[in-house]
Amino acid sequence: MSGSRRRPPTTIAGPTSTGELAATTPPVDPRALRVGVAPATRLEGDPAFDLAPSSAAPPGDGLLVDGMAIRAHLRRFDVVRARLEQEGPAGMHSTDVLFGSVFVDRRRGTEVREVVVGGWRIEVEIEPERRAVLRERARRGAGAASGGGPVEVRAIIPGRVVAVSVFPGDDVVAGQQILVVEAMKMQNELRAPREGTVERVGVAVGDTIDVGDLLVLIR
Repeated sequence: MSGSRRRPPTTIAGPTSTGELAATTPPVDPRALRVGVAPATRLEGDPAFDLAPSSAAPPGDGLLVDGMAIRAHLRRFDVVRARLEQEGPAGMHSTDVLFGSVFVDRRRGTEVREVVVGGWRIEVEIEPERRAVLRERARRGAGAASGGGPVEVRAIIPGRVVAVSVFPGDDVVAGQQILVVEAMKMQNELRAPREGTVERVGVAVGDTIDVGDLLVLIR
């Protein structure tokens, strides 16, 4: 899997300033994955997309790509070699694919797989779509929190509290660790979205939390 070539561009808790959860998102297929190009080989304009099985096609022969049904099938020859067969405007066409090593990016919580598609070496980043949606909600909540006022840090994913780093009355700065929550077999650090004073800590070490539970109030 050597000889990398550059290619042209291809087309866990979150804060809210109002004390309410972020806007409700549509139900996510538990089988769906978020797929994108990993930072190491990403070019500007490279998109990420959601990938899920399609019930409108025979098993193993249909996919939903960002909600759009396509006919596609990955034919595996061995652990390395495969051929992607996809229906296009001119009928079915195929692309040779080589699969390389896999590693877990624990900082981002994603799986990264090296692939060679049509001669181009790419590192592909894969994670459950549910997790990607939760991270996006957390990012939106952090943006809303930057406007000032009291901030409620609420859970947007179930888990277990494994560390509490602040107490009522503590002054915190933006980015300071306030909690550590174990979820999806990973430990996630929760950091203060802005500076302020901790007014309330709603959980303790060992507590099990659910979506929407109040974790910390910062004023």
